[in-house]
Amino acid sequence: MLVRDGNEGGLRFLVAIGEVADKLLTMRIPPGKGIAGFVFSSGQPMAVADVAQEETFYAEVDRAVGFSTQTILATPLRVEGEMVGVLEFVNREGSPPYKPFTPDEMDQAAHFADAIATLVDAHESAGLIETLFEQSTKATDAGDESGAGLRQWLRDMQAAPEHRDLLQMAVALRDVASRGDAERELCRDVLDALARFTEKRAAASTGYSSTGYFGF
Repeated sequence: MLVRDGNEGGLRFLVAIGEVADKLLTMRIPPGKGIAGFVFSSGQPMAVADVAQEETFYAEVDRAVGFSTQTILATPLRVEGEMVGVLEFVNREGSPPYKPFTPDEMDQAAHFADAIATLVDAHESAGLIETLFEQSTKATDAGDESGAGLRQWLRDMQAAPEHRDLLQMAVALRDVASRGDAERELCRDVLDALARFTEKRAAASTGYSSTGYFGF
């Protein structure tokens, strides 16, 4: 399984199973490269019976880890329309030549991808929040009361755009809330109001609220 690596469209292996799994976890796929790169950028699944006949195949990974990829099934991982990675199945168990992946197997992979994508997004978010906490602690220890160092870290960090936006908002809230009791109270009020707004908006879009259907 590959996940986005930074904000330029590159990919890295998050989980790998097989004899070269440890080596794969150190690999990076440049933006737009390989079958995984095509699936990630296009959002379309892809099954290849013979990668030697596929122009988009990125052979550098095989050469680097000492593996021979022959057949691939790749399906996108997306959360609410946002691409977060690619789920890949490479070769079948047994000996070559490997039987091509079937349309039914593509459908099954897409079914699993929905649940996996949610886990991947949660994993990324948790990792970024942990890193933000570490950076905030370093800034405090260094006496960076203005938060200039933390904001510079945000500008330089490699992350998906939506995750970068979330961290920037978190830092902005931190800056405001740290100025005093009144500011902290203001932040709480703003967040509460925003939560109520999004809850009402979601209920309106489905025609249902916690008290029943709208209009009845």
